Amino acid sequence: MANILVVDDEMGIRELLSEILGDEGHVVMTAENAQQAREMRAQGTPDLVLLDIWMPDTDGVTLLKEWQRDGLLTMPVIMMSGHATIDTAVEATRIGALNFLEKPIALQKLLKAVQQGLTRNQEPARPAPVYQARPVAAAAPDLQHHAPAAVPPSAGMPVPQAHPPAPEAHGFGLSFDLPLREARDAFERAYFEHHLVREGGSMTRVAERTGLERTHLYRKLKQLGVEPGKVARKG
Repeated sequence: MANILVVDDEMGIRELLSEILGDEGHVVMTAENAQQAREMRAQGTPDLVLLDIWMPDTDGVTLLKEWQRDGLLTMPVIMMSGHATIDTAVEATRIGALNFLEKPIALQKLLKAVQQGLTRNQEPARPAPVYQARPVAAAAPDLQHHAPAAVPPSAGMPVPQAHPPAPEAHGFGLSFDLPLREARDAFERAYFEHHLVREGGSMTRVAERTGLERTHLYRKLKQLGVEPGKVARKG
């Protein structure tokens, strides 16, 4: 789990990224302009920043320059834009941005870029090895002491994980007297709630199970008024 700051003047982008990254287990903070981003950065260092380039008050490249100048660029920053030129992307990278994502952002590219940024930020420093002198005569017994023990026949074999039983289709009653749109929404709501409970709230597995691209799945659930976290807890 990481603390991620999303800076974008578009509410829809902020909400979508918050939902996706929140589902991945991260804590997401949002800022709609550079001033809010400055204030949040002053309160603490996030593990990663997703920074939009085109914003009304101060653009993302200028904010990146400020952080670099003031010694505050101590976290990975991924730039985002739907209108930036190659020169802008190169300039941001030269200043210190880790990566650049073009809008509309593909889900797999987003998750891969975020994972790369967090991996780079969290690489621990390897401690220097400590060497201890040993008497030569003790070397042979020591090797014998560390000889591998007998391995039982079942060791190393994968233990089958029991898949949680799929719940019934929530036992909802669907009236054929409903208008088609309402009947369809009722069915889809029960359908997605069924799979959310079955997969323990994992949006990745639900997307695979239902055959939907994950971004489409988020939008569909929002349209139906289905909240994945609450549904999973009910299950």
